Amino acid sequence: MLSRRGLLGAGAVLGAGAVAARAPGLNIPEAPTMTASGTQPPLAPPSGPDYQPVVTLNGWTLPWRMNGDWKEFHLVAEPVEREFARGMTAHLWGYNGQSPGPTIEAVEGDKVRIFVTNRLPEHTTIHWHGMPVPNGMDGVGGLTQPHINPGKTFVYEFTLTRSGSFMYHPHSDEMVHTVFDPGTNQPPTVGEGIAD
Repeated sequence: MLSRRGLLGAGAVLGAGAVAARAPGLNIPEAPTMTASGTQPPLAPPSGPDYQPVVTLNGWTLPWRMNGDWKEFHLVAEPVEREFARGMTAHLWGYNGQSPGPTIEAVEGDKVRIFVTNRLPEHTTIHWHGMPVPNGMDGVGGLTQPHINPGKTFVYEFTLTRSGSFMYHPHSDEMVHTVFDPGTNQPPTVGEGIAD
């Protein structure tokens, strides 16, 4: 006969197994970095749907790995330097050593898992602009997902349901931005746009 202690112990083991199975961050793919700003050759898909890989002008395509049915990528948000012209270097925030970040190439029907590691001095997220994704993967920190704090990694998972060219960009503190007056950076007072 199973005792209460045995039942709780078995439940804990099963629960830990479920968490471990759902925690793909334990095996994060390598995060390649590109420091050259010139056009890099496209990555030809080794398997999967046959398509013509895109050439990103003045950029590169982020390598991926297959993990079961999932196409896995690793983006790193970090400070970068970009020389726009000889002697004209800008200090920016970008991804994997570049700003703008690398192209993430996938096709309709692909299941993608994108690990995003934050090496910035403040929190961030990634919004997948124009892509239909589950609400918790939409990248609006504090509203649809928690912020990705410095030194932490968040895992985005979704299936591509639409073909096209899309972009990704950070979102941060939208709720603060919608409540503060952009002209004064102060909360508006009652009577200045906020109802009683």
